[in-house]
Amino acid sequence: MIEPDCTVWQVRCAFNAFCKRVLKNEAINIYNERQQRLTKEMTFSDLTPQEENQLFTLDKQYEGEEGQSFQVAGKKITPKLLAEALHNLPIEKRKTVLLYYFFDKSDVEIAELLEIPRSTVQYRQDGQALLKG
Repeated sequence: MIEPDCTVWQVRCAFNAFCKRVLKNEAINIYNERQQRLTKEMTFSDLTPQEENQLFTLDKQYEGEEGQSFQVAGKKITPKLLAEALHNLPIEKRKTVLLYYFFDKSDVEIAELLEIPRSTVQYRQDGQALLKG
């Protein structure tokens, strides 16, 4: 009777040792992976200004815009001028104009999205209201 208990105990001890070894090896693997990553990674504060400048680009969409312009009432309209005009609009009018002209939303859809009366949407889209700003 003592022998089966001893065998069960040995199996438990072997399994316990196996589990500890697996955990220890996994911890070693994680540590090694972190060390490898640290040698390849760098924090933003450690970058030189030249290296920082390589991380982003500026959009040059307005360069060479002469071919993209058009004339309205004798005034040359360029993408840059149009973007500035939209940017100068009050936020409420800008949202309405963008939704109507760029997202093809109807007056009713815009009114529902912005939770305002339809007449307000029509007023904000009105050319005279846009010029008054």
